[in-house]
Amino acid sequence: MKRILFVTSECVPFVKTGGLADVCGSLPKAFDKKDYDIRVILPNYHAIKEDWRNKMETVYYFQMDNRIYVGIKTLTLDGIQYYFVDNEQYFGGLVPYYDMFQDLERFAYFSKAVLSALPLIGFRPDIIHCHDWQSSLVPVYLNTVFQGDPFFRGIRTVFTIHNIRFQGTWDVGHIQWVSALPWECFQPGLLVSPYQDTSIPRENWNCSMMRGGLVYSDYITTVSNSYAYEIQTPQFGDGLDDILKWRHERLWGIVNGIDTVEWNPYTDKKIAKNYNTRSHKSGKKANKVALQKELGLPENPEVLTLGIISRLTDQKGLDLVNIIMDELCGSREVNLIVLGTGARNYEDMFRYFEGKYPDKVRAKIMYSDDLAHKIYAGVDALLVPSAFEPCGLTQMIALRYGTVPIVHAIGGLKDTVEPYNEIEETGTGFSFNEYSAWALMDRINHACWLYYDRPSSWNALVERGMKKDWSWKNSSEIYKDLYSRM
Repeated sequence: MKRILFVTSECVPFVKTGGLADVCGSLPKAFDKKDYDIRVILPNYHAIKEDWRNKMETVYYFQMDNRIYVGIKTLTLDGIQYYFVDNEQYFGGLVPYYDMFQDLERFAYFSKAVLSALPLIGFRPDIIHCHDWQSSLVPVYLNTVFQGDPFFRGIRTVFTIHNIRFQGTWDVGHIQWVSALPWECFQPGLLVSPYQDTSIPRENWNCSMMRGGLVYSDYITTVSNSYAYEIQTPQFGDGLDDILKWRHERLWGIVNGIDTVEWNPYTDKKIAKNYNTRSHKSGKKANKVALQKELGLPENPEVLTLGIISRLTDQKGLDLVNIIMDELCGSREVNLIVLGTGARNYEDMFRYFEGKYPDKVRAKIMYSDDLAHKIYAGVDALLVPSAFEPCGLTQMIALRYGTVPIVHAIGGLKDTVEPYNEIEETGTGFSFNEYSAWALMDRINHACWLYYDRPSSWNALVERGMKKDWSWKNSSEIYKDLYSRM
């Protein structure tokens, strides 16, 4: 039996700010428990709901480095054992993340506490699978500070990049202080870029925690094939393309999956009417009307309704949406429903357009899982014009709910949405290659034409998307292949 420990800063159903939580919550369930003992460890944030916290049991507590408290709590859910690193000083806030300066210390502590706890809780994994920069020092500690202990020798590591834009960066002086790693780790080519200007004091060199995970892990994965290639280029590598090109033979692109039990329009209790590939026409219309009624839009099952379910940030292509809004809403028979929070300028942008087009636009500046389900079921098409997208889950959920994605052909969006071909009647969505407002508007116009003028082709497009399998079944087989090599 393979024993694997997932190390992550968030995981559904306990705490979620993005797709990382969905992956770490659903991927472990995709493995046969007879062959794999997969456990998950994350911080015991005060932000975790009290219902979950009350179910946790204390496994062990100790002082790390003879001075810093570490508590380990646990609970088992759906056959998966979860551990929670408990420390009120680091994880007692009302939100999972603070600012980068504080988070560097918090997650350096977390990474070291994970390894320190393993001999005490009676679990020695064959593989430690680390996710994103918050756990990126685990492979560094494992291969340096902890190698003197025979318990840790032979443990292998995988590091998964969910978004290379966020790396845990600061100067060497601060990161060395919060991590207490030996100075040898901060040589150019290790946690520091090989192109570092060595004429300035080492304490002032720019340092990336994620680089440490890439250098010291046995294998590296990221969340789509296209993204794996993109991040080896200066355009998308965010200063780490050198190490990724150097280790390209150990870099795997494995597209994410979705939880097909949670996201199933045939059984979803959060939507107005359940449906499948045979009943999607009536089901989508019923859910559209229910959504329009709930949001105060004119009730019209025939109007093309677009959705955006997203963090409202620069990454998500909302600058393009801003440019086309007047053309989209001023001259076309469409609705647009937006759900998300993020940068203030984008929140205010969508509030403004809701005020300008009250019969066409609704902006729900909030996080709501219930409303997300209703939007996936009730809109006809989902806009995902991201400037870059490691994988993306929204387009896969949309396909499952018969909602046609309109995407920028980049990263995981390129790997998961097949462009519509009206000659051959193939494809599952609409995609554009040039990152421009014109290109996005062109694809929306194409969708409008197909929806209103060729409804039979639109329905066939919807059915092809719904029949795609975006569960973890295929991707978990690739992870099994990877784990078997270690």
